[in-house]
Amino acid sequence: MGKAQKYVLLGDATYPLQDWILKPYQEDENLTQRQLQFNYRLKRAHSVIENAFLRLKARWQILLKCDDCSLELLPTLVLACCILHNVCEAHDNRFNEEWLEGTEPTELPKPCQPAPAAMEDSRAEQ
Repeated sequence: MGKAQKYVLLGDATYPLQDWILKPYQEDENLTQRQLQFNYRLKRAHSVIENAFLRLKARWQILLKCDDCSLELLPTLVLACCILHNVCEAHDNRFNEEWLEGTEPTELPKPCQPAPAAMEDSRAEQ
């Protein structure tokens, strides 16, 4: 078993297996109930994150044009949008669902190399 990680990232099956990336078990008929439950929870968490970024891009549409800015600027831009979003929410400027129209979820780039098998059981239980 590897050492405990303070933070991990959620990935899908295309990501390589790393200590700091949680990815689903490869779907087949041999998965245990526990592994199926892990995959289900990982998928739900991933969809919450995807929805949060979709809403962030709908409110701050500059994020839809991120291919125009440098990679060095991108983390600062996203952080600024998160802070502004929280300020808006704190002042009852709630998210308008109509902003989502025309904001399509974008497919994120995937790693180039095929991913190895899913995480070890002992790691997934944590």
